[in-house]
Order: sequence, then structure tokens, then C-alpha cells
Amino acid sequence: MPNPEIEYLLVKYLSKDANSIELDILNKWIEDPENEKVFREFIKTHYAIILYMNNDQDQNNDIKKYLIKEIRKDKNVIYHRRFRKLMAYAAMAILFFAVGYLFEYNVFSGKEDFTKVSKTEGAVTIQMENGDIKTIDTEGEYPVTDDNGKRLGTIRNGKLMYTKKDFSGGKKIVYNTLNVPNGKRFDIVLSDGTHVFLNSGSSLKYPVVFPENGKRKVYLEGEAFFDVTHHREHPFVVRAQNLHVEVLGTTFNLSNYSEDDDTSVVLVNGAVSLSSSTPGYEQEKLLLQPGYKGILNKQSKQLSRSRVNTALYTSWMKGEIILRHESFDNIVEKLERYYNVNIINNNDSLKYEKFNATIKPGEESIEQVLRYFNAAYKINYEIIENRIVIN
Repeated sequence: MPNPEIEYLLVKYLSKDANSIELDILNKWIEDPENEKVFREFIKTHYAIILYMNNDQDQNNDIKKYLIKEIRKDKNVIYHRRFRKLMAYAAMAILFFAVGYLFEYNVFSGKEDFTKVSKTEGAVTIQMENGDIKTIDTEGEYPVTDDNGKRLGTIRNGKLMYTKKDFSGGKKIVYNTLNVPNGKRFDIVLSDGTHVFLNSGSSLKYPVVFPENGKRKVYLEGEAFFDVTHHREHPFVVRAQNLHVEVLGTTFNLSNYSEDDDTSVVLVNGAVSLSSSTPGYEQEKLLLQPGYKGILNKQSKQLSRSRVNTALYTSWMKGEIILRHESFDNIVEKLERYYNVNIINNNDSLKYEKFNATIKPGEESIEQVLRYFNAAYKINYEIIENRIVIN
């Protein structure tokens, strides 16, 4: 059994009450293989108890729906890979322990719900406030509705556009989360008119309608370009893990992939203010001017800035990856996201070498890209069962 402190944090996690600091503690704790086993058992027991403590059939039906909802959410977490290790372990525990255990006792009497789950793989999805996941068909035009059938917006030409509403008028703030898998990109226009371009392997949590008072807050995992609608009384705030970005109206690119060492903001127009929200590492705000890149180092928690060519950081919106003096490790991560492939680098001497290239994923296959690196840099590779191995 874990010590009382960890047990307390596990209970908070399962109740979805754990904050970011508590999740960090659990992340470190489960790095030990023995602790990982304990964590999986907690997940298994949690779902089994939820079900079998209820004898009422109606309640069991409700629990079945609840479990399906949890599995949908966590399967999505596994697929997008960018969430923390803790969430991935929980997802695996639910899928491989809870689902198998419940199927053994014929809890689920049909395949309909799981068919729906499988359809979210590789698709752009919206996770609603209640946890339900809706797949977005990027072709055609059709309305997007909430659980009550109320129209929220429209999908048109591969873009999600929410109905234009300035503010909530005091109503409860409802959040949706847009998830874009590896190999895809997607645009969304928020209810205030702000246009967000999401890159591969990214997610954005946002209010369906922004609150009447205070700031317009959204939460980003991955990379996105923001074209923010100006509103002096309601600054626009993006939370990217421990980086806090605040603007009034401007255009900028924000990259916050979990596997990267830094979270970065590249300002194209206007002005932005950056600050660290990590407890104990608060600093004076860092102001950016157009043409500058602001960086939060995830290890040191320090902020810095430098002048850059903004086109290098926004080229992905035009379907290009411009690599200039880029490490091979970083290139591998980008290729995995853009092409939705798994690349294993067995050549340690390449890790820190720097390369230059311009890649167009929409026009060039991953094999064409690999052939280029082989011809230009003598990098050898082979494709083995949907994996690319660098030798």
C-alpha cells in the first residue's frame, strides 16, 4: 500500500480534484515500476467498486454510461500522447483492466458504444463538458449542438465556427475541448471571433461563451496560432502548462508540446505579456514586441526572449515545416506529429547534430522525406511493421 500522503493524492486524482502540483507529485511517484502497479490496481478497484456496490438496474445503466464516458475520454488521452504520463497510465489501466474485467461479467450488453469510441481514432474530436466525445467530419457543412440539441456553431470547410456571442450574461461557463490528432490540422473560431489554428497533436480547452466579467481564458496543449479579437476590458489569456500569456488583440504562435524542453511564444503583431505561473518561480512579466520569441524553460522555469524570423515558426499553417539548424531529435518529433508515424532512432550520434530542410507534408510522403535525408546526410533507415527505424 502507498503511504497516506500518496493514498490521499490518489483519491483526489480519481475524484478529479487533484491540482497540477499534486499531479506532478503522482507523476514522479509512478516512475517506480512497483508504484505503477499499485496505481493500476487503484484504477481497477475504483471502477469495480463503482459498479458492484449498486444493485439497482437503473443505477447500473447510469454507471455503464459513466464508464463508457470515462473510457472515451481516457482512450482519447492515450491516442493524443501529449498528456502527462499519469493520464496515460490511468487510460491504460481503465482500458486493459476495467474494460476486460467488466466484459467478463457481461456488464456491457452490446457493441454500439465501443464502435463509437473506435471512430474517434485519428479523427478531430470535441470533448463536451460532460465528457462525451463528438467526432468532427471535416467535409461538408453541418451544425454542432450541445447535449440538449441547442446549436453551438457550424462546421464549414474543415473549420469549427461558434455562434458569435460577446459574453455569457452571467450564465454558467461551459467548456469544450477540441482535440487534433497527429497528422491533421484544424481551425476554430471562438464565440468572441478569435481565430485559432491548431497544429498536429494539439488540444484547446475553451468556453463555449466567454464569461461576462474578467478575462477570456483558454488552455493549450501542443501548438496553435492565435488571431485574437481585440477587447480592452476583457484581455485574452492562454494558459500553456506553467506559461501565462496575456494579450488584448494580436497574432502570435504558441508551442507547448509536453515532450519539448521549452514552451515558446512567437509574436507576429501587437504585444503580449508572458509570466510563469509555477509556484515559487513567479517573475516580473516579460513583454514581447513583434519579431521576438519568448521562451519558458521547463526545467529552470526561467523566461527569456530573442529576435527571430517569425516565418520559420508559422510556416506550418501553410503546410510547410521549415527546419533551420534543428536537432535531429526535434526533427523526429515533428515528423511523428505531422505524419502520424513512429520513428525509432538507434543512431545516438545523430541526436544532437543540426540539420536544414523544408518539408511539405501535404505534398511529400514520409518515405520521400526519408530518402532526402538519406541522400543529403547519409542517414540510413528501414521500415518495419509501421515503424521507421534509423540505423
